[in-house]
Amino acid sequence: MRQLRSVVVAYSGGVDSALLAAIAHQELGERALAVTGISASLAAGELEAAARLAARIGIAHETIATNEFAEESYRANPANRCFFCKQELFGSLSALARERGYNAVADGANADDGAAPLDIRPGRAAAVAFGIRSPLSDAGMTKRDVRALARAVQLPVWDKPATPCLSSRVPYGTRIELEALRRVDLAERYLRARGFPVVRVRHYGETARVEVPLGHIARLREQAGIIERALASVGYARMEVDARGYRTGSLNERR
Repeated sequence: MRQLRSVVVAYSGGVDSALLAAIAHQELGERALAVTGISASLAAGELEAAARLAARIGIAHETIATNEFAEESYRANPANRCFFCKQELFGSLSALARERGYNAVADGANADDGAAPLDIRPGRAAAVAFGIRSPLSDAGMTKRDVRALARAVQLPVWDKPATPCLSSRVPYGTRIELEALRRVDLAERYLRARGFPVVRVRHYGETARVEVPLGHIARLREQAGIIERALASVGYARMEVDARGYRTGSLNERR
């Protein structure tokens, strides 16, 4: 981090980018800026939480609007959809860095990202194209390392579940529509409020396929009646419980 001398941190408020922002602020002070990209794919409450955490860390924090929804290659939702999203984000952050005189843009990628068979990350190609630095990954830090260090420095998100963009709930080849993302967001917020902190609602038209960790499936099924009624109120006619449980990148199984 010191070698970068000044940096714009691609900051979502998750544990990886939060730890990176904390280190950047510690080592570079006013020469570090955390920037959060905002668009319709950002889950409700995430921006506010990220802003509160940035204030706690002490790092300067700004937002930048990204326009991936104006890109048909993104809306068509191909298997490499994340490339177009990250291309928009990293392009915007790189332009901001040049305008403000920052030496680098850095993201919170860690050494585990892309290591699992289903953890496919086309966005890394965009990071490479824009010369984005990944200090955590370069240092060989795994997700476990990141969480341990985040806990040691008392970041409250050290155990926060991953919160990828809402578009990741839509199967490849199904066009990304704002209404679909609204339904997913409302459904997941409801399920979290019912005590399922790790949850994915996969969007299959009128069907919501719900993934929770294996140990929570029995409780989810016990509450199926009331949950189905709640999900119907946001536009889902049916709810399916995925018996295989929550899995990172599960939609890649159906490519």
